[in-house]
Amino acid sequence: MTKWGFMKKTCLSIAIFASLLLDMTMLRAAGGMSGGPASGGASVAGVVKFQGTAPKPTRIDMSADPFCARAHSSPVTTEDLLVGAKGGLENVVVYISDGLGAATFPVPDQPAVMEQKGCQYKPHVLAMRAGQKLSVINSDATTHNIHPMPNNNREWNVSQPHGVPVEQVFAREEIAISVKCNVHPWMRSYMAVIKNPYFAVTDSNGNFDLRDLPPGSYTLQAWHEKLGSKMQKITIGPGEAKTVDFVFP
Repeated sequence: MTKWGFMKKTCLSIAIFASLLLDMTMLRAAGGMSGGPASGGASVAGVVKFQGTAPKPTRIDMSADPFCARAHSSPVTTEDLLVGAKGGLENVVVYISDGLGAATFPVPDQPAVMEQKGCQYKPHVLAMRAGQKLSVINSDATTHNIHPMPNNNREWNVSQPHGVPVEQVFAREEIAISVKCNVHPWMRSYMAVIKNPYFAVTDSNGNFDLRDLPPGSYTLQAWHEKLGSKMQKITIGPGEAKTVDFVFP
């Protein structure tokens, strides 16, 4: 190779490297890359169960608002302790509470959504990211009120007629924020605000699944509105699929 050919090849390599470096910098600035650890493709899944005989849900009296009463063809009951046929516990927030250090993660562009439908909050327990937009929808032909009562975030209290949008943001992690309606006192829900993307709310069978975890040692925590919190220490390797179960109370 001639001296001129060697210099030409070297300059081309430098130009390609500079271009790649610029692309990575622009991607990080746009939120496409996280300052936290890269995903290791690991996962943690399991079941949260209730041990013992669960009390029966309490019937809700909605007669104070004729619209609410007419919205249901069968009796409506409370949702603060829902146990499936095989003992699975619904509406438990399972999340990584420690082990990620100072890692930061892009906040989703899509809002978390809570709907007021049939004079109930849907879902009963909502999990979302700190800094993520919250969109509250009133699907009922009656006026509602949404009043979160946080300890670590700004409190707000908004009346919401049908079809009027409400958007808010919780800036800091808090598990969990109690929400009530000052118009319909039976309306209650919770919002879990989490600073990382590794969380889930258990389904009707008590199942949860956290995916795309980076390898490491973590504290996995499970929170329920009536039964409190439980935690387990876990260590997970690259690509590992781990099973972890919780039992309440």
